Amino acid sequence: MNPQAKLISISSLLLGTTITISSNHWMMAWTGLEINTLAILPLISNPHHPRAIEAATKYFLVQAAASTLLLFSSTTNALFTGQWDITQLTHPTSCLLLTTAISIKLGLVPFHFWFPEVLQGSSLMTSLLLTTAMKFPPITLLLMASPSLNFTLLTTMAIASAALGGWMGLNQTQIRKILAFSSISHLGWMTIIIIYNPKLTLITFYLYCMMTAATLLTLKTTKILKLSTMMTAWTKIPSLSATLMLALLSLAGLPPLTGFLPKWLIIQELTKQEMTPTATIIALLSLLGLFFYLRLAYCATITLPPNSSNYMKQWRTNKPVNTLTATLTTMTITLLPFSPMILSML
Repeated sequence: MNPQAKLISISSLLLGTTITISSNHWMMAWTGLEINTLAILPLISNPHHPRAIEAATKYFLVQAAASTLLLFSSTTNALFTGQWDITQLTHPTSCLLLTTAISIKLGLVPFHFWFPEVLQGSSLMTSLLLTTAMKFPPITLLLMASPSLNFTLLTTMAIASAALGGWMGLNQTQIRKILAFSSISHLGWMTIIIIYNPKLTLITFYLYCMMTAATLLTLKTTKILKLSTMMTAWTKIPSLSATLMLALLSLAGLPPLTGFLPKWLIIQELTKQEMTPTATIIALLSLLGLFFYLRLAYCATITLPPNSSNYMKQWRTNKPVNTLTATLTTMTITLLPFSPMILSML
């Protein structure tokens, strides 16, 4: 891709995100989301492959529909209440439309169908943007409007997302699709707590972004796209394969790794809110995700494939590991002891 075009796309992404997260008026928030959508399309379609073009088309159609619903929600609220402020969303129809629009943008169940397909058609770095940076503006809008939203509907969608994200990831062999269903499952955890403790949702989102970035950057360094290549990639950079296993287990939420912290805090908060059955259900559903993360970790480091046919051995490379990858992976593994400091930010 032309460096100037890439610079314009990245700058537009930053601009759109900044406009959305700093706005109080619905029209400005909508403008920022539109800038974001248009800026990411050239990055998705960049490989000039039919899968990439298909992914870009699906992404555009879905995001355009979600933006239309969001605009319709805000204008309906303005018509009935005279308010364009994001925090003053009070009309019931507008609240329902907004929940639908944000759910489509984030990929929450039952509006999740586009997300795995778009991620599968994108490169690893574009997948990194789609799973982290592109989720930030919609999460911010959901956070600002959360006091007005229907908590029963949000809780139902959150549990469905956690269930389906874990269930659909079990039978996948493509790493990007597995990470897409992982993202849907994590979004369920974020959504279930957003009404009761919005700051906890943000901390969960930040930690999820860090863990996903570490995983995807490691996969990019070792050029892994599916399980069969993951099985033979351990000879390239053995130390990085070992830390990849720990990063995947951190995403699964196993103690004493960083990913255990948000799950622990969310279950604790749900119990405080006298929602023990909900906390029990979502904790049990996380076992589905744990299964496919363990399978990935097993393929990454513990086993060689039972393979009778000849295949090329991967030569070790002397390529140094990126400093950013090393830093993110270290934080993904070791942040749990710093939980009192993180909790002090709540």
